[in-house]
Amino acid sequence: MIQQVDWKRIRPYGDTLGDGIVQLSFTLPIPHNEEAKEAAKQLCAAMGLEEPQIYHSVDLGEGYSFFILYGKSQASVDMTKIEVPKIQSKQRSFEEINHAIRHQLGRKMVVVGACTGTDAHTVGIDAIMNMKGYHGDYGLERYPEVEAYNLGSQVPNERLMARAVELNADAILVSQVVTQKGVHIKNLTNLIELLEADQLRQRFIVICGGPRINHEMALELGFDAGFGPGHTAPDVASFILDQLIQRGE
Repeated sequence: MIQQVDWKRIRPYGDTLGDGIVQLSFTLPIPHNEEAKEAAKQLCAAMGLEEPQIYHSVDLGEGYSFFILYGKSQASVDMTKIEVPKIQSKQRSFEEINHAIRHQLGRKMVVVGACTGTDAHTVGIDAIMNMKGYHGDYGLERYPEVEAYNLGSQVPNERLMARAVELNADAILVSQVVTQKGVHIKNLTNLIELLEADQLRQRFIVICGGPRINHEMALELGFDAGFGPGHTAPDVASFILDQLIQRGE
């Protein structure tokens, strides 16, 4: 018999509904021994987890130990009170996007993208821009109705902005993979500040993406949208297209 879920009291699921079982892993900067195992369990208890049990532990060498543990949490969340900003755009296929651009815009859509700042990881921007795309979806370079310019990695914000102006771009895409010490926040904020300083912010649809970026964060930083993991080129292209149609461009 299927148990009824209480949407006002959602708890983690392990073996049975609502048992609160969670799994977590972490590294401790101490040698791997019995004392280290006890320290790991006490740390879980300090986090509020009951009945902590070590599932796996290993010596990482040089005085470090790695642990995987299970524990029981009494915490719960009320799903009826959760509101999350979501990207509102019509989902379209490769063919539908090109058809809509051709017949509703009447011109090609121009998109400029880059992995900016000191970030040299192009996997994100390449997944959206490169012709081969990602996960079975073509990248924007393959769209006949899109002029896509991938500037690559470690591109200064000033250069990205200048190139967008030069190409009369409709949208600017920024990928940020490196996030240590909040460097992605600083870099994304800097781009918006540069655009606003030159009174160019409203000229472009500005989008960011990366493994630790979501739509809510993007809006807070002044972007039009944020695409996290799992999104592909049709998601981004559909959003840009809808924004251009809404603006009457």
